[in-house]
Amino acid sequence: MNSLGKVYLVGGGPGDPELLTRKAYRLLSEADAVVYDRLVSPVIVDLVPEGCTRIFVGKASGQHTLQQDKINELLVTLAQSNRRVVRLKGGDPYIFGRGSEEALHLARHGIPFEIVPGITAAAGISAATGIPLTHRRLASGVKFVTGHCRDDEELDLDWKSLADPQTTIVIYMGLSKLETLSRELIAAGLSPRTPAVAVANGTLRDQRQCVSTLEDLPNAVTAVGLISPVLCLIGDVVSLAHELNWQGLFYETRDMLKVSA
Repeated sequence: MNSLGKVYLVGGGPGDPELLTRKAYRLLSEADAVVYDRLVSPVIVDLVPEGCTRIFVGKASGQHTLQQDKINELLVTLAQSNRRVVRLKGGDPYIFGRGSEEALHLARHGIPFEIVPGITAAAGISAATGIPLTHRRLASGVKFVTGHCRDDEELDLDWKSLADPQTTIVIYMGLSKLETLSRELIAAGLSPRTPAVAVANGTLRDQRQCVSTLEDLPNAVTAVGLISPVLCLIGDVVSLAHELNWQGLFYETRDMLKVSA
């Protein structure tokens, strides 16, 4: 008899439990153990049934409940005890979620696993604010980048490649690096007047957002008092925010530039 369980690397989506996939919801209800991150919203954690083991392994800047290698080992140990394990991550497990590192560790230890995609923050939050990631006249492409660095290192991005006025830039985990991001993108040739938005707690009831320009976004975010987790969108598509804001959410505005669609 095979004594190995299985690990499901599951994307928990951007926060709203109604944006979970049906498969993710089913696996949560069937799990023996759920290992979850800081960015998984409490309302989704509450869906885990009583009797299921819940293990929090959240990481914030400079504060790790468990180091990544210990999380990898934990998943192997749980699976080796013949458990059905859900490794629950915010957004999608393969987009800035270190899911691939965990999958590699499982594969190299002979642990069965499955990847269950989730709605990444970029797609969920852009939809929640009504801002399209692409638009025929405003953006022909989109790039996802992380503003988080290991050990407080400086951001080392391809600024020239990012500073394309026909590209929407989505910045994950960039709150602490907003001044650097703004300065470097402008230095690389992107207009200081490029529309930009920062969104905190996207898709949840306490979602807040601040629309500004690339140049003024760091000051605007500070003035409004947005706190992590924050996702930023930079590009001309943000100029559509007020027209397409289907939820009627309040926008804090700092010198918003209108761009014709």
